[in-house]
Amino acid sequence: MKNAIKLILLLPLLTLLLNGCFDNKEKRESITKGWSPKTFFNQAKNSDSIEGSIRLFEQLQAAYPGSKYALQSKLEVAYMLYKNEDYDEAISYLNDYIKLYPEHFSTPYTYYLRGVISEDKSRSILDGYLTDNAQRDVDSVRNAFNYYMALIDKFPDTEYAKEAKSRLIVLRNILSRHELFVAIYYTKRSANIAAISRTKFIIEKYPNTPSVPAALHLIAHNYDIIGAKTLAKDARRVLKNSYPMYQPHYSLKD
Repeated sequence: MKNAIKLILLLPLLTLLLNGCFDNKEKRESITKGWSPKTFFNQAKNSDSIEGSIRLFEQLQAAYPGSKYALQSKLEVAYMLYKNEDYDEAISYLNDYIKLYPEHFSTPYTYYLRGVISEDKSRSILDGYLTDNAQRDVDSVRNAFNYYMALIDKFPDTEYAKEAKSRLIVLRNILSRHELFVAIYYTKRSANIAAISRTKFIIEKYPNTPSVPAALHLIAHNYDIIGAKTLAKDARRVLKNSYPMYQPHYSLKD
């Protein structure tokens, strides 16, 4: 009799436990769609749209957070955001990745991709034809430069660091050219001291860039205007000795 009573009391509990198991199984299947991590990843890669791919990659991360496919999917999402020109969101995604996996073997790539994204953010399809990105806001160029420098400092022996070093040359040229445009602008506005400060910055900060001879020529011009004849003469002497073939390629006319 006692056993029968115990069984009656246990039945509701067993029913609840079984229902809980079935509920958990159903919830699990609703999250995973019944796919393995690899299948999930492939489905996301082959989606018909960027938005669809990103949605599936994020579902994969929720369903299998500890899998290698979940980790790779984070990089895939960042790259797709970049290709979709969601530059700031892509960089934010990569920053989070670096915080979570600072020493992972894939992390140098995230440093490199941040630089690439920042470079592209500053570009226009008309650059090289009608426009020059050095004449626009160069904050994203500076960011790219700093991202590449961080990569070289953190992972100096990687292939990405080698590529970053070559990209730094281009970025330095853009930044020095930007300073030259600003110095020309100040000169046109008769802000000669400000123009001198900018040209000095080019010569000191970007000594091996193509903008240096123009900076020397421009600084001499501004020294003449403020009556600093000796400094103007020194600047022209350095220009002649270092760049004997230089011919001015800029104009001070509006």
